[in-house]
Amino acid sequence: MNRRREYQRHSARVIRSRRWKALRMQALDRDDWQCVQCGERRRLEVDHIEPVRDRPDLAFRLSNLQCLCGRCHSRKTRIEVGMGQPNPAREAWKSLLRDMQRNQSSNIGE
Repeated sequence: MNRRREYQRHSARVIRSRRWKALRMQALDRDDWQCVQCGERRRLEVDHIEPVRDRPDLAFRLSNLQCLCGRCHSRKTRIEVGMGQPNPAREAWKSLLRDMQRNQSSNIGE
């Protein structure tokens, strides 16, 4: 079985449960219904920080969940399954831009 299928199998059992649906709503509320990486508010997905395949004991822990937009979640998943590594220079640039946007929006409210 390839890595991608094996990866998908582990979380399928978790995300189909009623417990997951309640926990998902708690994570969305906690993260203010926005992506924790880029601030996007559309196409949100609740992601396991530590993958279920590696840490099944953390599958239902709120502290192991984060809200990500579809783009950020796809990027994280591709890296986890070995389909590409992030470019450190690009990640540093994106982090700088994200910080500048946050600072600019907080200065507007003053």
